[in-house]
Amino acid sequence: MTALVLGPHLRHVSHHTATIWVETDRPCEVRVVNREHGVDAGARTFTAHGHHYAVVEIEGLEPGARIPYEVVADGETVWPESGSGFPPSQIRTLDASGDLRISFGSCRRSPGSVEQFGYDALAALSDRLRTGGDSVEWPDVLLMVGDQIYADELTDEMRAFIRSRRGPGDLPVEEVADYEEYTYLYKLAWHDDPAVRWLLSTVPTFTIFDDHDIRDDWNTSYAWRQEIWSQPWWRARITGGIGSYWIYQHLGNLSPGERASDPVYRAVRKASDETGDAGAVLDAFAERADKEPASTRWSYAHDWGGVRLIVVDSRCSRLLTADRRGMLDDEEFAWLDGQCQGGMDHLLIASSLPYLLPRTIHHAESWNEAVAGGAWGKTAAKLGEKIRQAADLEHWAAFDESFRALAADVVAVGRGERGPAPASISFLSGDIHYSYLARVTRPDTESKISQIVCSPLRNPLAGLFRWANRIAYTGVARGPFRALAKLARVPVPPLRWRLTDGPWFDNAIATVELSGRDCRVRWETPRDGGALAEMGGAQITG
Repeated sequence: MTALVLGPHLRHVSHHTATIWVETDRPCEVRVVNREHGVDAGARTFTAHGHHYAVVEIEGLEPGARIPYEVVADGETVWPESGSGFPPSQIRTLDASGDLRISFGSCRRSPGSVEQFGYDALAALSDRLRTGGDSVEWPDVLLMVGDQIYADELTDEMRAFIRSRRGPGDLPVEEVADYEEYTYLYKLAWHDDPAVRWLLSTVPTFTIFDDHDIRDDWNTSYAWRQEIWSQPWWRARITGGIGSYWIYQHLGNLSPGERASDPVYRAVRKASDETGDAGAVLDAFAERADKEPASTRWSYAHDWGGVRLIVVDSRCSRLLTADRRGMLDDEEFAWLDGQCQGGMDHLLIASSLPYLLPRTIHHAESWNEAVAGGAWGKTAAKLGEKIRQAADLEHWAAFDESFRALAADVVAVGRGERGPAPASISFLSGDIHYSYLARVTRPDTESKISQIVCSPLRNPLAGLFRWANRIAYTGVARGPFRALAKLARVPVPPLRWRLTDGPWFDNAIATVELSGRDCRVRWETPRDGGALAEMGGAQITG
């Protein structure tokens, strides 16, 4: 009998469509059914590196649909699992009212004990939804903004799997080696906790990667890339990481139309049908995506009523050459520039890396970029590069040209220069392992511009780093680091902002609530026992 290896995952939804993603243990025909509601959609699996996947698209649904579903593989029901104790998974389309709730966060370690990583915010959300009854407000979308897996901070379970398949003298067990090992990371993250597995089957989920999805400090700088590609093991590592991300995360971010027009998707399906396995095609695509960032777009945008969500790839699409550096390559930034338009009630720009950091850290990173770029000479540049990699100075502030270009875009939108100004322009980010709200105070715009950070879902910051970030948050060192940046000839930032709420260092999930021209955010943390409790909240507009 065919079995599910991973999934089902409810991925891209609109008002009339939904996508279900699964991995099975053999090639088969996968169907998603609820005949009472007229749902019966199917897809044949495709195969890559011996793994079998199906993406099932359901169309013609009503807005606000809540339809329980089953997954059938070659005529046998494989979901829901008998005796699971969980409510039926549902297909959940967006509501016609235009109201929208987006829950988001980043940085989730799994598996692991409560003593190691604390209570899991995703598991806590799952428990609330399945036990809370009709009074519970469900998120319309779950957005995970990076570090869904940790390919470089391995658990005992992952080390055991690596030892079971490697020979003596192979890479050390602290390094994931290839596609097969990445697939096991996804299994550990999304299968072994029944509460999280059920959550992903019934709440529409969107994602974007950050460094740990591939490797710590991924694409920090041109020097980093030169060094990593000199390693004989890197090709298998990067092709495995990017290829698995494309299948396990990226495909589900796309609408049915976008997926159908994706040449890589067509090529993978064709190779799978003709040769039985599309692994070679996937590897070639992944290697090119890393070496030629402009060849692939991982960013995406969706319009839902009066809301535009832009999810920006701030990792794989970086411009890193001997002469230029940018958070995005030229093609990717031109795309982002085109997406930053008015005419919406709310514009959301999700980036795994915060756009607006505490200003002390912003000045430190902009100073470091200038020094590493030669502002203080070659000797200081070498030291600056060492500091950059050691301290993870790689956020938007460390790509000053990109920071300024995006500032110009959002200010133009906020002033109504690209159509009617939205009520709010909000950056949604994670990465830094604490949560806060920052508000732009200058220049004046019709739109309220803010940075909302929620991190971690489950990976709290260690004590020393927490202490250092608390100091940065207070602004004690802001003046000295701004002075250093000035000495390195870094211009004054084009925006001024202040942190108004937070920081909170606990595991957390945030929810942005959008209704008409109103925007509100709240952060919740799993307390003792794992139940979610409000940690903070703020009115953005209204």
